[in-house]
Amino acid sequence: MFERFTEKAINAVSEAQRIAKEMKGSEVLPEHLLLAIVSEAKGVSLKLFRMYNITPEALKDVVSKYVVSTAKGPENIPFSHSVKDILKHTLDLASKSGNLNILFEHLFLSVITDKNSNIQSILGSFKFDINNAREILNKLVQRKVKRLAHPEGEDDEIRADFESLYEGEELSGVLERAVSKLSAAGYEILGTEQILSSILESDNSALLDTIHNNGLNAENFTSALVGIDSRQSEYEGRKIIFTPNAFLIMNLAMQTAKELGSSVITPEHIVLSILKAKRGLAYDIIDSLGVNKDKLYDEIMKPIEKQMPETLMIMKLAKEEARRIGRNVVGTEMFLLGILAEGTSDAFVALTDLEVTLKDARQEVEALIGYGNEYFDKEIVFTARAKKVLENAWLRAKKADRQRIVASDLLLAITDDTNSLAMKVLDNLGVDAIEIRHGLNV
Repeated sequence: MFERFTEKAINAVSEAQRIAKEMKGSEVLPEHLLLAIVSEAKGVSLKLFRMYNITPEALKDVVSKYVVSTAKGPENIPFSHSVKDILKHTLDLASKSGNLNILFEHLFLSVITDKNSNIQSILGSFKFDINNAREILNKLVQRKVKRLAHPEGEDDEIRADFESLYEGEELSGVLERAVSKLSAAGYEILGTEQILSSILESDNSALLDTIHNNGLNAENFTSALVGIDSRQSEYEGRKIIFTPNAFLIMNLAMQTAKELGSSVITPEHIVLSILKAKRGLAYDIIDSLGVNKDKLYDEIMKPIEKQMPETLMIMKLAKEEARRIGRNVVGTEMFLLGILAEGTSDAFVALTDLEVTLKDARQEVEALIGYGNEYFDKEIVFTARAKKVLENAWLRAKKADRQRIVASDLLLAITDDTNSLAMKVLDNLGVDAIEIRHGLNV
């Protein structure tokens, strides 16, 4: 269900699970989801709540009168049927508004318009104008469809084909052990805790040395995990069903692998993603053990950066090129500028032989997309087409049985997409795909 949810929308669902657990609920209710929406609200959504003096604290006081707490809620709280209905309604709203992805605002809309819970009464106690909010949010999601100023389209949603997770021997072993832990515990959904626990029992000595030196090991992690196993259901086959947080982590791990120039996902990528996302039971346990998370992240990254794969440098430079012209979006044109700025790869040499320079390419990019002022307070994201090009470069490396994506993989993937902005830049500079492939001896 969560494949189309943006990270912000998934975070809201995860927060609802956390709130339900904190309030000792037996299941996640619409009221918990409303509290999560308020907690995670930013921008226009936050202003809507502020207009009616709705804060997480004030709302929680009211919600507490409507939800029943148990003596001790289960550790792994399921969604109620009402919440599942809201999530399905959210999918419908996204389709009607023309969005491929499910945005936070779609979830917001679905929650405040739910009539099968106490939400209407709760919002009414704050004199919250649902009709006014619905009108504003509908315009907002429609405007988000239209405001995709980048020619390739903004898309911060990470997509993954989890079948490929089994292609890397090391990660395959990690997941096999994680699934065994899942089955032994009687669970049906794989969480971040099983994944990290499996990594801590692996034979990846370099990673484990780094983790152990930062105060985390299989023994203290398992000890902290004792007593939380409560999900009871059968597990069969190889198809893995992830919790929302685990789904987010595995998506981030796949994207991280690509951006770091790796053609396989490694346990390092998963641990980095857990630390970056700051979500899930695995992260909570790491935090409770007093591990310096920033230090651990940096020490895992050091050997990766020391190897300095071409694609890692190109991705860094592509993001810098986007920032340079005030953009928070990296498209294929920024990949092209990154290749030219890196200045040593075979892809750079092929472009230089065709008299393509960084200066000329920059001028073409600026003429096509202009300057912005978006990067100051926003995370850099990739366009849908840029992600597709990176995916194709990843597949090229895998097909060649290489552990790393090289610059030529990326440039060839760009030439495969004749409608990309990068190819438009090259076309304006008088270079075509055939010349590039010839220069790369393909």
